Amino acid sequence: MSVIEKINNAKGPLFTFELLPPLKGHSIERVYAAIDRLMEFNPAYINFTSHRNETVFRERPDGLIEKRIVRKRPGTIALAAAVKYKYNITVVPHILCGGFTKEETENVLIEMNFLGIDDLLALRGDPQKGTRSFIPEKDGYVHTYDLIRQIVNMNNGKYIEDTLENAAPTHFCIGVAGYPEKHFEAPNRLTDMENLKRKVDAGASYIVTQMFFDNTKFFRFRDECRAAGINVPVIAGMKPISALHDIDLLPQTFHIDLPHDLVKALKDCKTDNDAREAGIEWATMQSKDLVRAGVPGIHYYTLGRSDNIARIVAASF
Repeated sequence: MSVIEKINNAKGPLFTFELLPPLKGHSIERVYAAIDRLMEFNPAYINFTSHRNETVFRERPDGLIEKRIVRKRPGTIALAAAVKYKYNITVVPHILCGGFTKEETENVLIEMNFLGIDDLLALRGDPQKGTRSFIPEKDGYVHTYDLIRQIVNMNNGKYIEDTLENAAPTHFCIGVAGYPEKHFEAPNRLTDMENLKRKVDAGASYIVTQMFFDNTKFFRFRDECRAAGINVPVIAGMKPISALHDIDLLPQTFHIDLPHDLVKALKDCKTDNDAREAGIEWATMQSKDLVRAGVPGIHYYTLGRSDNIARIVAASF
């Protein structure tokens, strides 16, 4: 059953979460441990992030600086397949514009199709580190809606090489990201909403939001979607505060606001554990309110740790 079928058939809000692939050289067992902690809450699906190559500069033994291209977290598709068949659960790998050509994207989608993975989240991806604007690969995509069109073409049996005969159609269900406080590159919320509508019109079946810490911003965003003619389900994306530095890191990294009451609570914390407890309390309050409001689902960004998510879900669903 695809993600959109799960949403449409659900009798209440779905619980879902996101994990990162392990750093290169690290074991998959930590991922399994995070999943094991949450399986008792019957997650509808699990997302897996994808990470583009990065440019790094390292000093050689002779003192010269060497430029290297590395991928710190490879293995998204293999990890998703391993989890799918170990836990018999729907998996949703992220597919990016950034760092991939059209042909590389097609090859990844073919691998997913062979593995029986029919759900994905289509994203542009962040700009390369050290750059101020997004630069696509040569023969890659600038916009997510163009990536979605390629995926929809494959669903219709149309591949890049148009001379293929009897090409087998795929069956991908496509999710996309939405931004309750707008994407930081958009000049205003209206323009950002127009961009989101392009993604939905291109073939996206549902939206998962960026994290937010004020539910009124989610409800405003959902209402703006409907006013813009976007009628697909909108899943609420949440990340609990987990450390003292989140008060500075999250606004800087994700271009979001933290409510004043949450900031005051965090400033009273003395340790990361105190901040984590405050984050659990705040996210539980948010989650209960969202469940009461009948959202289609709540999607938790775990960053690899799930003990706090387990407590929030146990208290909220």
